[in-house]
Amino acid sequence: MAYLFDSFEGWKTYCNTTQTSLVKAVLEYELEQKGRNESEIWQGLSTAWSVMKDAVQTGLTEDMTSRSGMINNGAKKVYNYPTPVLSKEFQNLISRALAAKEVNSCMGRVVAAPTAGASGIMPGVLFTLQEIHSVDDKKILEAMLLSAGIALIMEQKASIAGAVGGCQAETGTAAAMGAGAIVYCLGGDTDQIFNAVAITVQCMLGLVCDPVAGLVEIPCVVRNASAAAIANSSAQIALANVSSVIPVDEVIEAMGEIGASMETRYKETALGGLAATKTGQAISKRVLIRDIEMLPDEGQQ
Repeated sequence: MAYLFDSFEGWKTYCNTTQTSLVKAVLEYELEQKGRNESEIWQGLSTAWSVMKDAVQTGLTEDMTSRSGMINNGAKKVYNYPTPVLSKEFQNLISRALAAKEVNSCMGRVVAAPTAGASGIMPGVLFTLQEIHSVDDKKILEAMLLSAGIALIMEQKASIAGAVGGCQAETGTAAAMGAGAIVYCLGGDTDQIFNAVAITVQCMLGLVCDPVAGLVEIPCVVRNASAAAIANSSAQIALANVSSVIPVDEVIEAMGEIGASMETRYKETALGGLAATKTGQAISKRVLIRDIEMLPDEGQQ
């Protein structure tokens, strides 16, 4: 029977006992629980990877102006800015995460990894990782499968939905997936992969979900970029064998506890945080009025 992904410690123990890799354990789960054959699984991952790359390219080459006007080609501005803060590679990472998420905000095609609200993180991380380290597509697909295992456990132990656990649940999970993927692709072992997940989540605990005007645009897009950066910093720390100190399962349990304790207004209701600011409220009213004006008049069918 395939492992059911209820804990990271259980995942590790299962793999050690059965002499199975972390990736193979997720593959077994997909085969048994989803009723797919292996060819279908790899093809699905390949399609998802193509969509991720397309979203990055679309966000950096086409007009990305959202209906609300809050998103206005920010990714291209970052990508083309002449002075990198750290390096061109870091600038590319940030702009690619922005780009894929802007595609989502502009109603384009993305991969929910694990959610649409966090859809820029994995593309930005994996695209840049492949470019810098010449990681082949097969390894990227394996890393995506590994990331799915990470998300499965986080969903069970906490949540991956902003409406349940705040933005820590969405961008936090995506960043943890990305960090684990990086460490895997760069030859890290199980403990290093799990440390990367734990360190990432430690950095994102308590992040609220406060979308202005109820739209997954502000601050969601820029949080995808910052989460991609955290995924990379956490991977770098974990690869150097720096411990998370608090075991990954306990970190995710803390994430779940924080999400459960969070006030409703901070969980995707657009009632608190940035959404409740003076400017946030003004934007909300403007968007609402625009939507009403665009409704067809009665009798016009």
